[in-house]
Amino acid sequence: MTIIFAALEKSLLVLESSSNGDDDNRWKVNEYLKGLHPTAIAIDPQKNSNRVYCGTWNDGLWKTDDNGQTWEKTLLKISNANITTVSVSPIEKGEEAGFNKLFVGTEPSIIYSSSDGGQTWEIIDGFNRLDSSSTWSFPPRPWANHVRWIEPDVNKEDYLFVAIEAGALIKSFDGGKTWKDRVKNGPYDTHTLVTHKKAPQRLYSAAGDGYFESQDYGMTWKNSEKGLEDNTYLMSIAVNSNDPQNKVVSAANNAWKAHDRKDPESFLYRRSTTEDVDEKWELVTEGIFESKGTIISILESNPNIKDEFYCLNNRGIYCSKDSAGILWEKLEILWPKEYYLQHPWALAIKEDFDY
Repeated sequence: MTIIFAALEKSLLVLESSSNGDDDNRWKVNEYLKGLHPTAIAIDPQKNSNRVYCGTWNDGLWKTDDNGQTWEKTLLKISNANITTVSVSPIEKGEEAGFNKLFVGTEPSIIYSSSDGGQTWEIIDGFNRLDSSSTWSFPPRPWANHVRWIEPDVNKEDYLFVAIEAGALIKSFDGGKTWKDRVKNGPYDTHTLVTHKKAPQRLYSAAGDGYFESQDYGMTWKNSEKGLEDNTYLMSIAVNSNDPQNKVVSAANNAWKAHDRKDPESFLYRRSTTEDVDEKWELVTEGIFESKGTIISILESNPNIKDEFYCLNNRGIYCSKDSAGILWEKLEILWPKEYYLQHPWALAIKEDFDY
């Protein structure tokens, strides 16, 4: 059974696929955390765990231990801060059996980590002393900045990559004890960062200043925008769980077009089959949303099923199977009129093999 966690501006949707193998298009949909402004979702990858976390903008961190059927607020206490991202290490086990190491990023820029499923917390903030920190500034609130993304490496423990919005992509190779600052020609405004189990040392960055890849853990970077035309403001990236060359990005002409509720315009692009970062991006058109009127999408790949991608935006949820992101289909679920005016914020996919 596939479970989808989709965070819109004002509520969290939890979708469960039909248990009837003859009808893959049927979904059970429930709405949770209404009015709490969910911003981030992270699934604990432990096979014996149904633990999922949801960060909110104004009401702390929530957790579920039954795949989203019930939710409980965690013990994380943050004052004068809002949660902007949540991540769970795919390989680093916590101190308590059954949970992996958890990271929460906020505005202002602080990281909280927990090794016991959110019972106790450690503050990580030494990165705020990096040389570039004096230049960090989030354009809509120029007096502020925040942790936009935390990516614990999928191949190596204690390797941690953090995007500050806006101003830097920084890294730690000792679990956050010490930090390395942004590098020349690297992404400035990373929104989503991905590592891949079949591509050690590779980093994929979807950024406001374009698309970037690194083959050496972020020491050097190459920018690749061929085929994106003028749509070089990127929000999200998903990489095929079985093929590190196959990826999909969400894009817009600029931040205004990406996020405006009244007159948005956004696109999807895909690429595949080669390690050459100069390969041309291809516009996705088959079965996907109209660009006009669509707030920029959040993307995710199924971590357990190859060639399967998901896309969330204000028009609905879309899925691509067995086509390397070329062909898409909108999920047949109820999509109330109020959702069309809500910004998508986070998306996570899980397979429940015990169902």
